[in-house]
Amino acid sequence: MLVGGADRVKISEFQIKDVVNVSDGKRLGNIGDIEINLTTGKIDAVVISRNGRVLGFFGKDEDIVIPWKNILKIGQDVILVRYKDHNEFIEEQTEV
Repeated sequence: MLVGGADRVKISEFQIKDVVNVSDGKRLGNIGDIEINLTTGKIDAVVISRNGRVLGFFGKDEDIVIPWKNILKIGQDVILVRYKDHNEFIEEQTEV
């Protein structure tokens, strides 16, 4: 995956890019962490931390884990991903 003509990106640069879901165009947030496969040394997934509503006082939303295979494009300012919210999936199944 090429990023601006380079084949490398620093984690500090990776974390400031907005992550956008191509399925609905919504901004999911910024990458807070990565999951690395220690056997292969490759990134398995990126984690988007979702903070609670009011300075974290009222709990914390679940983190969003995006498998590396679901990252479609890493641009200069944006990372495009394909993500289906598990809660949306449950709601769609219950609607008749």
